[in-house]
Amino acid sequence: MPTVFFQEPEETELEVAQRKVSELEAVLGQDHLDLVGPLESVLMFHFREANYGKAEDVCRRVLLIEEKHLGSEHMNVATSLNNLAMLLSTQGLYTEARLIYERSLAMKEKFLGPEHPDVALALNNLAALLRKQGLYAKSRFLFERALVIREKNQGPNHLNVAIVLNNLALLLLDMGSSAEARPLLERSLAINEKALGPEHPDVALALNNLAGLFHEMGSSAEARPLYERALTIREKVLGLDHPDLAQTLNNLAGLLRAQGSYAEARPLYERALAIYEKSLGPEHPRVALALNNLAGLLQDQGSYARARSLHERSLMIREKVLGLEHPEVASSLYNLAALILEMGSGAEAHPLYRRGLDTALQHLSANMGSMTEAERFMFLDSLAGPEPLLLNLVTMQGNGPKQTD
Repeated sequence: MPTVFFQEPEETELEVAQRKVSELEAVLGQDHLDLVGPLESVLMFHFREANYGKAEDVCRRVLLIEEKHLGSEHMNVATSLNNLAMLLSTQGLYTEARLIYERSLAMKEKFLGPEHPDVALALNNLAALLRKQGLYAKSRFLFERALVIREKNQGPNHLNVAIVLNNLALLLLDMGSSAEARPLLERSLAINEKALGPEHPDVALALNNLAGLFHEMGSSAEARPLYERALTIREKVLGLDHPDLAQTLNNLAGLLRAQGSYAEARPLYERALAIYEKSLGPEHPRVALALNNLAGLLQDQGSYARARSLHERSLMIREKVLGLEHPEVASSLYNLAALILEMGSGAEAHPLYRRGLDTALQHLSANMGSMTEAERFMFLDSLAGPEPLLLNLVTMQGNGPKQTD
C-alpha cells in the first residue's frame, strides 16, 4: 500500500506575524521593543481587512511599548500616534482622534521643522478629520499648507500630492465650490492612473470622487460610467465586503435614485448598509449615512413606517458620534421632519425643524467667520439645511406666502 503524505496547509500572512509575536514574547516578554515590527505586521493585516477595532488594539499596544522604551517625545511615537488617530477616525471616534492627531502634528513640527513631508502627512490627516467634523475653514487652511509642502518636496506629480488634491477637492465640494474642485480631482486621477495603472484602488477612489462631482453638477451621463468603473475595480481588488466598495455602491444608488430608478437603487443601498454594518460596526457615521439614504428611497416609494425607523436610527448615531452641532445632525433632523410632515403630523415635525435650524445655524457660525464673502455665498448655496428648515418653520407657523388656486 503506497504511503500517503498529507501536506500541512500554508500559514496565512496573519498567522505568520502572530507566530512571530508569540515566539518573541516567549523569549523577551510582553513589552520588548523588538515586538513592535511583528505587531505592526499584524496591525497592517487587520487594517487591510477593514478589521479596524482589532487594528486599534494592536496599535495601542505598539504605542505603549514605544513610549516605555523610547519616551513620549520620540518620532516613532509620533508615527504610532498618527496611526492610532487614523484608526479612531475610521471608526467615527472623531473627538479622541483629533486630540491625538494634534499631538502627533506638534511633535513632528518640533523635531522635523514646518516643511517636512511627514509634517504634510500630519496636516493632511488632521485636515481630513476637521472636514468630517464640519470645520471647513480650518480644514482648508491645513490642506492647502500640506499641498504646498508636498509639491515643494516631492514634485507636482507625486502620489502624495494626488492624495491632498483629492482631499482638498472634496472639502471644496462641501463648501459649494464645484468649479474649484473639478480640476483638482481630474489632476488627482491623472496622477494616480499614470503611477499606479488603471485598476488600482486609489484610481477607483479618484474615479468615485470625480463621479460624485459630476453627479453634484447634474451630469449623470458623465457620472455613471465612472461609478461603474470604480465599482468594478473595487470588487476585483478589495473583495465584496470592503467599506470602500460600499461607498461606491451607495453613491451609484444615489445617482439611480435621482434618475427615478428606485428598483435598481434599493439593492445597492441595502448592500452598502450591510457591508458598513459588518465592517465598521452598527454605530459608525457611514452606517448613519447609509441608513439616511435608504430611508429617503423608502420614503420615495411610500414605505413611510420603515423609512421613519431608519431616519431615527441614523439621527441617533449621528448625535452620539458626531455631536449635537454637526451639519449631518441638522440634515437628519430635516429629513426626519420632512418625512413626518409628509405623513401628516405637522405638530410633531415642527420641533424637529426648529432643532435642525438651530443646529445648522450653529454650524454656519462656526465656519463663516473666517471665510471670504465669496466663500460664504458658495457655502450657503451648497447647504440643504438652513433655508428649507427656515421656510418650513415659517410656513408651518402661518407666516409664509399664501397659496392661490
